[in-house]
Amino acid sequence: MIRPGFARTSFSRKLHVFLSVFLIFAGPVVPVVTGQVLSWDEAVSGARGQTVDWYMWGGSPAVNAYVNGYLADEVKRRYDITLRQVPVKDIAEVVSKLVVEKQAGKDDGGSVDLMWINGENFRTCLRYGLLYGPFADVLPNQRYVDWTNPTVKNDFGTPVEGMESPWGSAQMVMVYDRARIAEPPRSVGALLEWIQAHPGRFSYPAPPDFTGSVFIRHIFYHVAGSVDRWQGDYTQAELEQAAEKTYLVLRELQPALWRGGSTYPESPVRMDTLFADGELDFSFSYHQGDASRKILDGLFPDTVRTYVFDEGTIANTHFVAIPYNAADKAAAMVVADFLLSPEAQLEKAKPGVWGDFPALSQQKLPPQWQQRFADLPRGPATLDDVELQSHQLPEPPSEILIHLEQGWEQQVLKNR
Repeated sequence: MIRPGFARTSFSRKLHVFLSVFLIFAGPVVPVVTGQVLSWDEAVSGARGQTVDWYMWGGSPAVNAYVNGYLADEVKRRYDITLRQVPVKDIAEVVSKLVVEKQAGKDDGGSVDLMWINGENFRTCLRYGLLYGPFADVLPNQRYVDWTNPTVKNDFGTPVEGMESPWGSAQMVMVYDRARIAEPPRSVGALLEWIQAHPGRFSYPAPPDFTGSVFIRHIFYHVAGSVDRWQGDYTQAELEQAAEKTYLVLRELQPALWRGGSTYPESPVRMDTLFADGELDFSFSYHQGDASRKILDGLFPDTVRTYVFDEGTIANTHFVAIPYNAADKAAAMVVADFLLSPEAQLEKAKPGVWGDFPALSQQKLPPQWQQRFADLPRGPATLDDVELQSHQLPEPPSEILIHLEQGWEQQVLKNR
């Protein structure tokens, strides 16, 4: 599943490639504190009667229905806030608009009150001082968030530090059919051995597809022998060395892939189809409930299950942020807080609503809410939240993601 911060239009690919080169040499990103942040009481009192224009990826009917139905109704009823979704294909276009406004000195009265962002777009916003905050620690419902979790504390390697507020997350899971494979390989190393021993039975979507790219990042972590080292300072030489080892493993793997690695599935949908048709023995998804949904839709048999590697699988959190020049900052803060409420998170997690993974730590919730989340209906292939949250690995910094995608094309795809 492509995350909203990484929808790859032609425009955003060019912007992200430019920024990745720029950011590597520009030094660490330092959040820009935009003056006095409203207190919670000030936000609640100032929010009444305001309209929040929420710019967000609009490509999912389920997400759109949740925002324009449940969320809009609740914030109107509770706080007299009008929530207005402004759907966009790629939030990078909105970030570019904010850059122009910043350069033009438009420091208030902006048209964007709230943004759904993560990854490269968040890093760009910090670099150019485009965000209001830090505001997240003012929100009462942040007490249910585990800010020590690396996937929340850092957004693709960039420290969040209160400049955005989480509202959901996703995690990569492996997909297999237990009618075909009784015991799947439980680590990246074991999976690589399995692929070599079963030629033609595995493949992955070609990057820059985000699902295919996350497979490469798992190989990167595996050969680098560490996850934490990429969350802090590292040298370009260290990155190049780990990347070369990654490409070597992927080149050695290529002949054992589906069709001898002469071609790759063009999308996760194609990979899932090959898996369902029995041509591949594994699929994988960056949405932990996707396999259950495909069972319900009849694409997968009811013997399909998911699992995570013993060392964990990569997860990322998606956030909302408030632009530096938002016209309705008070209401934007209140909406961001409601997004973190157990009520809104539970509704969002329902399979028939969206099925999005909660941003809240189950252990931090009151017992009655822990039970309500535990009682959520789950598809047969969906792991429970506790197992998933205990096996999460953070994404590497966004410049590593782009570096690996570009390197894969040059060092793997063109070396077939």
